[in-house]
Order: sequence, then structure tokens, then C-alpha cells
Amino acid sequence: MREHRADYGFDGDYRVVPAPAVAAITATTCTALLLTAARLAPRHRLAALAVGATGAFMTITAAMFIRTTRIGKFEVWAQLLSGLGLRGDETVLDMGCGRGAVLLAAAKLLPRGRAIGVDIWRADQTHNAESNTRANAELEGVADRVELHTADMTNLPFPDDSVDVIVSSLAVHNIPGRPARAKAISEATRVLRPGGRLVVADLAETTSHVRQLRELGWNARRRNLGWRMWWGPGMSTHLVTATKPAAGGTAGIG
Repeated sequence: MREHRADYGFDGDYRVVPAPAVAAITATTCTALLLTAARLAPRHRLAALAVGATGAFMTITAAMFIRTTRIGKFEVWAQLLSGLGLRGDETVLDMGCGRGAVLLAAAKLLPRGRAIGVDIWRADQTHNAESNTRANAELEGVADRVELHTADMTNLPFPDDSVDVIVSSLAVHNIPGRPARAKAISEATRVLRPGGRLVVADLAETTSHVRQLRELGWNARRRNLGWRMWWGPGMSTHLVTATKPAAGGTAGIG
């Protein structure tokens, strides 16, 4: 795993309840459930088992979430980006870049290229804001090759066939409505150059993304990213990969 100097916060939607409050509520609830189970155990074993199992489940879920958002996703994306075999002069676009965890990791591999991030900067991560992403780029030493845009994934402000690689991490599922999510994938196919590669990790609708790409003649694939990208029991992340066909043909996976 590559070391990073910046703070990329915690994934999640904190528009209604701030992250510190979520952490406090979760910790208090887990502790209360486990203590209650201990008190019930001598006389009410079945009730103690049910309460204790609930507390244990919540505790495990919280631990998995924290590891994935602070460690696991960085490990996985370091491998994914390394596997692209970039020359270093490409243009890489991150759809829904947030505070730059994937965007800036890509930028480190592009000493002669550009890393472009787009987001609408809502609270899908703690303190998600363009200014924080720019500050992180400075801390990581890649500000000279990073470009940020406030833009919607369903209407990318870039010409057709203009970028070499598009990445997206846990972002497309945040778009309300299946038609809009499909539009985001369509926009990605539009701005990729022939031979360009698409790498999308997400929690939902990845099967639909693969179907959509295959209908366009792309040889798209989907796979589970494994335990390092689990957000809780049964909450896995899947990866969609594909390469844009050259004019008049289809292409394999990059």
C-alpha cells in the first residue's frame, strides 16, 4: 500500500447527522447492547443471546467500515491503478473524486500527465469540499498535475474521446434514479478515447453497468473486490472494468 500524507476522511452521507454524532451514537449503542447482554445472561439466556448478537453485529460492522474507509480502499486502489500499466503521460478522469483518495493516487503515477476530478462536493465524505481536495493535492505533492471541476457525472464538461482512463470509487450509486446512473455511465463512454479504459468500483447496480456496456459492444466484466472493500457483513464492493472499442470493433479488458 502506498503511503499518503493527506486526510481523506470517512466515506458516508453525513448531511443529516454529522460524522462525530454517528460515531458517538454507534459506540454508545454497541456498548449498551453488550452490557445489557451481560446483565441478562444469568437468568435470561435467550434474550441475552439475541441482544449480544445484535451488539456484536453492530460492532463488527463498524470495525469493517472503519478499516475499509481508512485502509482497505487505499490498498485495493493502489493495486488497481498499478495494474493499469500507465506510461505516465495519460489523462485520467475520476468521476465523483471526493477528497481525492483515488484521484491523487492516480496523479502520483502521472508525472507527465493530468488527473482530472469532478464532483458536486456534497457530504459523501467528511468535510467533502473542493478546497479540501486542493489542499490534499498540495500535501501529496501532485497539485501541478491535478485539475478539479464542480460538475455532475451525468453531464461531464469534456469533449468526446478526450481522456485515456476513467475511474470512479463508490460514487455512481449516489446519483438518484437508475436512468441518471445509466447516464453517468453513458457520459463515461462518450469522453473515453477509443482504447481507453473504464474502472468503476461501487456498491450497487454494477450488474446493470456491465449490461449497459455490453449493449454498446464493450467486453465489460464485473468482479468482487474482496474483504478489503467490505463495508459490513454482506456489504461488498464490485468492480466493473472495460475498454472502449476502437472504431468499428470491440475491445477486451485493459
